Amino acid sequence: MRALLPLVLLLALPGAAFARQFGAIAFAPCELKAGRVAGAVAAECARFEVPENHAEPQGRRITLRLALVPARAEAPAPDPMVLLAGGPGQSAIDAYPMTQAAFKPLLARRHVLLVEQRGTGQSSPLKCALPDWKQPGEGTLEAARGQARECLRRYEGKVDTRFYATSDYIADLEQVRQALGVPQVNLAGGSYGTRVALEYLRRHPAAVRSVFIDSVAPPELALGQDHARNLDEALAAMTRRCSADAACRARYGDIGVTLRSLQRQVKANPRPVTFRHPRTHTPMTVPFNEAALLAVARLFSYDPKTTALLPLLLSEAAAGRPEPLMAQAELMFGSLGDELAHGMELSVTCAEDADLLQSLPADRDRLMGNVLPDFVRAQCEVWPHAARPPDFKQPVVSDKPVLLLSGEYDPVTPPRYAEQVAGTLSNSRNLVARGEGHTPAATGCMPRLLREFVEKLQPKALDASCLDALGDTPFFLDSLGPAP
Repeated sequence: MRALLPLVLLLALPGAAFARQFGAIAFAPCELKAGRVAGAVAAECARFEVPENHAEPQGRRITLRLALVPARAEAPAPDPMVLLAGGPGQSAIDAYPMTQAAFKPLLARRHVLLVEQRGTGQSSPLKCALPDWKQPGEGTLEAARGQARECLRRYEGKVDTRFYATSDYIADLEQVRQALGVPQVNLAGGSYGTRVALEYLRRHPAAVRSVFIDSVAPPELALGQDHARNLDEALAAMTRRCSADAACRARYGDIGVTLRSLQRQVKANPRPVTFRHPRTHTPMTVPFNEAALLAVARLFSYDPKTTALLPLLLSEAAAGRPEPLMAQAELMFGSLGDELAHGMELSVTCAEDADLLQSLPADRDRLMGNVLPDFVRAQCEVWPHAARPPDFKQPVVSDKPVLLLSGEYDPVTPPRYAEQVAGTLSNSRNLVARGEGHTPAATGCMPRLLREFVEKLQPKALDASCLDALGDTPFFLDSLGPAP
């Protein structure tokens, strides 16, 4: 069997008949579910076996989970769309139900293929605990090293963390493509997935038909280095919008001043706050501290709908009512732990970025300071990792059709990143979604534009005027929402 089907392990769901033979891989009916999304997506699933170390094909092997969301056409196009998830640490299969709106128009003629990145989901997952913001001292650098050591002990003798970086996933993707027998693929990457898409384009240009990258991370970037600056700029834009709106200004004043004042208070004097867990409704008491404040400020900035709520939460906390903000912090930290494989994130970041991260004097006075670079470097001191390829941090030069998208207020991958990447992509188009944050591919008319791009492969001719209808989300003035 191995001689006939190299590197492939076919596993059907128990008791289910094969629904589709796609090249050398058999897919069986399944459903894709995500914790934050009601319902399920009908799909077809399979397993695919690869070497853990591609340089030693006869060594330890791991099994990747695959899923195919089938096209509606009787005779689909031969080049599927491949979704590349973000993080690092997010499973493409788990992410699809939350992003499916962006791809529904494409399903008229094309399959969407989901190849779970090794180390995520059910594909040899590298799950590690994130720091517990509720416990004093959990944010120290020594605690960060201890968390990494504890996670390594869990996988000792079972996993070699050196082989869970982007380059390993690129090799996996190429083996899947060859096993499927498709000559080319269309890549769709979001956030960290844009790094994967660009790196695959660099290594296997002949196998790429088109690329869509949403919330772009330039190859030259050390992930995490600009987070403090980018967050400050996104929050400053929020403050300007609130100040320019008469109702928001009257209700909240200068929300930037409020945030900084709160930070000083909770840093100097964290205090216990009792509230009900947002999911279980169980009473809990935790310290209102700087970590909780920063978590809400940062993660609420990702999406304009949650950014619209941020002035209300900060104003309530400043008035001595931090319970709503604390409940949101609990909800966010819990969701991150569920959705991201932190060990896989370390394998990627330690191999590709950590040695370039710096504690910058310019960041000392920013909201986040140098917390993130310091934390990452501390964990990477103890986390075994590979070295990145010599050209990994070079710009990707290509004439393949590429569509780039950014959210105007993205606090992680701002529009200037996409402008930088587009400079070496001669057949590209760079779009900015007004009023939007991180990964806005499903917003407004973008799903239709994405389908047109993939069908026609003419990014420069794309009529994107429909994006002009997008704009700022009004701020909540109380718990009922914005003014009517």
